[in-house]
Amino acid sequence: MTKKILVVDDEESIRFTFRSFLTEEGYEIATAANYGEAVALMAHAKFDLLFIDIIMEGKTGIDLLRTIKTGNPNAQVIIITGAPSVDTATEALRLGALDYIVKPIRQNELIKAARFALRHKQLSDEKDRCNSNVETIFKSVRDGIITVDEHMRVVDVNTAAMKLCGFRTDDAPGGLLPTMTGGCGGSCVDVLKEILATRKAVGLRHIECRRKNMQKQIISISGSPMIDHMNLFTGCVMVLRDETRLFHLEQNVKEDRAFNRLIGTSMQMKKVKDLIKALAGVQTTVLIIGESGTGKELVVEALHSAGDRYNKPLVKVNCGALADSILESELFGHVQGAFTGAILNKIGRFHLADGGIIFLDEIGDISPKMQLQLLRVIETMSFEQVGSSKTQRVDVRVVAATNKNLAQKVAIGEFRKDLYYRLKVVQLNLPPLRERKDDIPLLTSHMIEKFNHKFKKKIKAVSSDVTKLFLLHTWPGNVRELENTIEHAFILCNQNVITVSHLPIEFQNQFCGPSTFNNLNQDLEAQSIERALEQTEGNKAKAARMLSMSRRTIYRKMDKYKITG
Repeated sequence: MTKKILVVDDEESIRFTFRSFLTEEGYEIATAANYGEAVALMAHAKFDLLFIDIIMEGKTGIDLLRTIKTGNPNAQVIIITGAPSVDTATEALRLGALDYIVKPIRQNELIKAARFALRHKQLSDEKDRCNSNVETIFKSVRDGIITVDEHMRVVDVNTAAMKLCGFRTDDAPGGLLPTMTGGCGGSCVDVLKEILATRKAVGLRHIECRRKNMQKQIISISGSPMIDHMNLFTGCVMVLRDETRLFHLEQNVKEDRAFNRLIGTSMQMKKVKDLIKALAGVQTTVLIIGESGTGKELVVEALHSAGDRYNKPLVKVNCGALADSILESELFGHVQGAFTGAILNKIGRFHLADGGIIFLDEIGDISPKMQLQLLRVIETMSFEQVGSSKTQRVDVRVVAATNKNLAQKVAIGEFRKDLYYRLKVVQLNLPPLRERKDDIPLLTSHMIEKFNHKFKKKIKAVSSDVTKLFLLHTWPGNVRELENTIEHAFILCNQNVITVSHLPIEFQNQFCGPSTFNNLNQDLEAQSIERALEQTEGNKAKAARMLSMSRRTIYRKMDKYKITG
């Protein structure tokens, strides 16, 4: 692209000479005799370089220089003077002139000055383009970017950071960052302080940021020192990213993974899952109460998977299956020679669970001696290995479980009251299967999928008669009994559907034809009415609407099934 040059001089001979010399070099030349003509030409064209006589009739070259720099700051200006003075040259350079040349003008000096000026213009334009691109990126990038000087005064802050941190436009630049972050606690300031102190980059960190009247945000922060072209430290830059949504997605995935074995959508199981979610991140002891086969081990696995200790050990101990001497060694470990047969040192389960969770199953079966030892460990998180006097300290979350009535055992003196209350800071009661029969079809489908994989079969379902028998059965062995029943049927079934003939004999004996299911239907109807009344807090009109029956009908059926409410 041809470079445009404007020559402004009141001497026609100077204008002619400049035009001749510069045209030979291939430049596009325009000339003006005074300030007014020059301004008129600049209104219609943008010049790359201007040669300006400093002394002209009317307004001077200095006046024109000011006008040029206001409208076209990157235009290069070279002053033409017949009698240079220090004051004039200083003023011209201060206002943005690149150089000045003295009359009379030699051709080689003029061409050299023009080339130098136009090269300088090219570099200025490139710098502006780079700055513009950087500024566009800085403003449009989704990550928040804050730069501060050595005194933690804000140099620049982009739009994303303003939205993320709640800064106002008039807060920055120039404001002290610590005074600008008062609404969120200023956790990010610690990162900047570290960079300013060490002058080293800080890797990715995550903080919780809660601005006033806003929900908690999960913010990732990284930062680096800023070093200028002279290799001098000038401050630091911090990059912030809102990872709240990602955090919640990860939490949801983690929760889905934690609960994928806790099958059930009944009200009882919903309460259990809600309590597990509430307890997952709380570092307190939990006592799980439930009959055998209700899934106590699955609950502790869900607590572990959904909690903060998910990447730490989950160590399980069946306390009821071990004698005192063996249980003590299992829990706390022993040193070589502590007793006959202790030929090597052994690490205990509490030590193995350090940082994670220890699950003490069948806690109601341990002796008074072990109860006392466990109480001390839970209270102090310290113990001694068998045969050693050296105290070891651990950080372990204790979850215990039992199918016994511990409150009753406390009442008759079989279980320590202080240990009982230590264990049941929060008590989680698992419902027996007979109290959540709505989950039986879902559990059945889950187990069919599981055993199809195990036995390499393609069984699709159970028959309607089998479903009705399952709903009629009281399931004293709970989910474990249901699982064993379906596994039994899988072994015998060589077709796509499991029928009554594939079930264990006690189920077949329960099958007495239609009368069996008439009784079942009545039982299920009674249970439905009881659940509806429970959910509506005894409001019979609402319960009737929920069950799509009239108020008169629900009163009649309540009387028939001896339901009070």
